[in-house]
Amino acid sequence: MKTWFLARCSLTAVTRPCMPAPTTSTRFIVSGQQVHNHEVLVPLALIMADKSGPPHDRGAVLWDATSGPSRMLISSIDRWTSSLLADDGVDMPFMGNNESVNATIIARSDGILAGCAAVEHMLQIWAGGLQISWSHGEGRSISSGDEIAIIRGDKEAVLAMERTILNILGQLSGIATESKKWSSKAPGQIACTRKTIWGLLDKWAVHLGGGLTHRLSKQDAKMIKENDLAVMYPDIDGNGARISRYLSEVNIDECGAFLEVEVREEKEAIMAAFTWSERRMVDGCDRLVIMLDNFGPERCKSVADELSEMGLREHVVLEASGGILLANLEDWRECGLDVLSTSTINRGTTPVDLSMLIEN
Repeated sequence: MKTWFLARCSLTAVTRPCMPAPTTSTRFIVSGQQVHNHEVLVPLALIMADKSGPPHDRGAVLWDATSGPSRMLISSIDRWTSSLLADDGVDMPFMGNNESVNATIIARSDGILAGCAAVEHMLQIWAGGLQISWSHGEGRSISSGDEIAIIRGDKEAVLAMERTILNILGQLSGIATESKKWSSKAPGQIACTRKTIWGLLDKWAVHLGGGLTHRLSKQDAKMIKENDLAVMYPDIDGNGARISRYLSEVNIDECGAFLEVEVREEKEAIMAAFTWSERRMVDGCDRLVIMLDNFGPERCKSVADELSEMGLREHVVLEASGGILLANLEDWRECGLDVLSTSTINRGTTPVDLSMLIEN
């Protein structure tokens, strides 16, 4: 089962746009067909090329430029969809020996659509006889009353899969919709955190809405926090000294996509930046990400200004986290930061309301 995209160059996102940043620009997607109304369809995967960007943008790891969902994302889809179906009493794939029906998925509220790839993969595994044709694709805006997709196939399979399909699309679309709100309003880049409900599926939905995924797992990138330092250096007094010690001896090859350190005081940020600047002069390594935890806009600006005055700003990526709300995003505009991170972008979001109607 492949996903196809109606080839209209004006709709294709060749590179990831600046804020807001919808990853896909699909208008009409059809499964298993290559032509619709005499217009050529191309695989959706071909417009999801890897994109360069800040270290917090890991969306390209979840979607391969040539084959669509990466092995990592597919594995996550398998785990979550299997659990959702099991909770709903589905433990065996459907054989499809019953009468066929047509069912239409309809939007009952506005939002950004997400979860199409997860639904398609789930149907491949659990209800291979069902065929789904999409009229809207990943990352596209939908409005109340829009027909999102049509499912054709065994009536028992359609009924059994109905709630899980709608739950996946509704939940992930809700996250993508919230991500779009944040990324549209944020003065710069906005990222989620590892505080998720559905793991990588949450992060993929954030990506579709224009937010950054941040690290995909604990192993994807190394983030060092106060507890880590306390365990590693119990004999060293002071978090600042522990940070300097760690940054001077850490093996860069074991850090994954990027290295990040959490600080709670201005002096810790200065010590981290200074230690890393010396390390970069020797090793030529990438910039260090410094997370300013619960600093607030004024303290963040103070740190950014001081690092600039000391000639250290170029060696670090500054991230603020904690106390960031949709209502106060404008307060962060002049802080000199590179990225804001918050779990609110994907936790406690309102699902997009969707329904399924079977013909007749």
